[in-house]
Amino acid sequence: MLIEALIVVVMVVAMAAIVIPTTSTLFGNLRLSGDARGLSNNIALAKMRAAADFTRARLYVDLGARSYRVERFQKTGAPGWVAESGATALSYRVNLGVGALATPPPNTQAAIGQAPACLDNGGAAVANTACIVFNSRGVPIDNGGAPTAADACYITDGTAVYGITIAATGLIRVWKSGPSTAVWTTQ
Repeated sequence: MLIEALIVVVMVVAMAAIVIPTTSTLFGNLRLSGDARGLSNNIALAKMRAAADFTRARLYVDLGARSYRVERFQKTGAPGWVAESGATALSYRVNLGVGALATPPPNTQAAIGQAPACLDNGGAAVANTACIVFNSRGVPIDNGGAPTAADACYITDGTAVYGITIAATGLIRVWKSGPSTAVWTTQ
């Protein structure tokens, strides 16, 4: 009886030694890919909101707080940017950044990096932010109002890097690469 119980305990410990690291890696991958999908969906929401309300809309990313939200430009009343919802925080251990990568996904940006800083209602750049802005036709625009294909948002947890890029046509793509060598694949 004692030998049988000891065998069961050894088997449970052996299985736990295999399952726990695998489960931890799996949850990390799910957190990172889930945050990439969330960012992509909110970018698409900003694009649709701009077209639906015939105004500008943007994804406002707070790099310091590791959060993002959709905002639209209110033309009536007191003109300015209005948050559509509360901020969404990134998951545990997921950060905004490109890691050690130096090359953007193919046929996207000239140089890898987050979208340009957001502008406040007075037109001044807001420190430690990144904004992807769409005009009323759903076309990504720069801070001057010209169409752009340089907008992107990158997240990493140290095991992979996800990039969400927006083409000048408004096409939103999600990319994935390893953390140290830029081998981008579409997701």
